[in-house]
Amino acid sequence: MNSRADIVVVDYGLGNLRSATRGLERAGADVTITDDPEAFAAADGVVLPGVGAFREGMENAGPYRDALTEHAEAGRPLFGICLGMQMLLTSSEEAERAGQGDVTGLDLIPGRNVRFRDVETVPHMGWNDLSVERDHPVVEGVDGKYAYFVHSYYAEPDDDDAVMASTDYGRRFPAIVANEAGNVFGTQFHPEKSGETGLRILRNFVDYCVEQ
Repeated sequence: MNSRADIVVVDYGLGNLRSATRGLERAGADVTITDDPEAFAAADGVVLPGVGAFREGMENAGPYRDALTEHAEAGRPLFGICLGMQMLLTSSEEAERAGQGDVTGLDLIPGRNVRFRDVETVPHMGWNDLSVERDHPVVEGVDGKYAYFVHSYYAEPDDDDAVMASTDYGRRFPAIVANEAGNVFGTQFHPEKSGETGLRILRNFVDYCVEQ
């Protein structure tokens, strides 16, 4: 597609903003980094990046919760990356394991983030192939391709249909998840660090935003 999408990258203090922005720009988007939730309304799509802990992420994202929820419930594209993907779910073991109590996520994709168990090394770090489980424009052309992962927790959605793509690290786990409507989705891996596979996903996302 030749049309450009206006994409907002949310600056809530924990994102890999520059890398994500460069990846989106290479994919054909006009990108604005912002900490103003009112900017979401004018965007074709919103990206929620993230590096760090679930509790800190949700605390920092508190001022954006209502705007993100409104954006998602309006059927508009919302893309979470790594921690940003985990924040789309309902809860995470991470805060509980750290003795920080129960921390509620955005609950846009019902489910829970759990820690890897019975694997040789945590965190999981490296390249893994993607197995597409659900048709969606964002995953077009990436079945069997490799993406780069760095994480200790992974998503367990309540509904198996929420898994758009899976991969394997001691067990099968979701690499890409989405809500039922398909407008809210996230990658456990970093597309901006995943070479041509990641660029394809970002281009698919930009095209999807233009079409909505």
